[in-house]
Amino acid sequence: MKNILAIPALLGATSLGIIKNVGQWGVFSLTAVLGMIHIRRLIPKILYDIYFIGFKSLNIIILVAFFTGMVLGLQGYYTLIKFSAEGMLGVAVALSLVRELGPVLTAIMLIGRAGSSISAEIGIMRISEQIDALSTMDVDPVRYLVTPKIIASLICFPLLTAIFDCVGILGGYFSSVLLSSRSGIFFSKIQSSLLLSDVTGGFIKSFVFAFIVITISCYCGYYTHQNQSSAGAEGVSNSTTSAVVQSCVYVLVSDYVITSFLM
Repeated sequence: MKNILAIPALLGATSLGIIKNVGQWGVFSLTAVLGMIHIRRLIPKILYDIYFIGFKSLNIIILVAFFTGMVLGLQGYYTLIKFSAEGMLGVAVALSLVRELGPVLTAIMLIGRAGSSISAEIGIMRISEQIDALSTMDVDPVRYLVTPKIIASLICFPLLTAIFDCVGILGGYFSSVLLSSRSGIFFSKIQSSLLLSDVTGGFIKSFVFAFIVITISCYCGYYTHQNQSSAGAEGVSNSTTSAVVQSCVYVLVSDYVITSFLM
């Protein structure tokens, strides 16, 4: 009898834990957003976070974008040539990047480079009681630590997505030059087929991904001390891993939801 009751008890406990975490994340995010009302004193931190999240991620974004575009050009060419439609290669590459791959891959790269670092940084501040010290000095730690990162991410994610799209299209063009002498129609097809709504949809996704990635990364680090299974350095490690995994999952889930509304 006890074994039979253990299953619904486990499901109930798991459901309550998920609801608690979602609610706690919602309150945490709302507190950070409300902190934007008075941001004049946070401008130096915002500028530093723009440098850390945006500028320091530029190299990896350009590298990944170029080779992503080349792979799309290569695969697209050998697919379209079977239907004698290789002239549409530019459209296929551009739409794939602008609509989906640009925002998603940019977000995933920033999760690995910036999100994990932010989660570990805040987690270390938590276990070393620096966050408690901020509260003791009557400084709101969420507004001081998280709000500048949200503002910086909302600026950096769309800009990096635009760079990813442009460099990726150049990579696809480079592939088309190597494979076909008809590369002159590559950009002309893009100009005639790519719509403003396609670009707008990609930027909407980048804004949503920015908010999701930064709030989850900060949340996992901020509540490192609530991890009952581990403490200290191991707790920070687990929080960082959790931030990366959850951010990737929620980016992909939100990508599907947004795409379903934009189609």
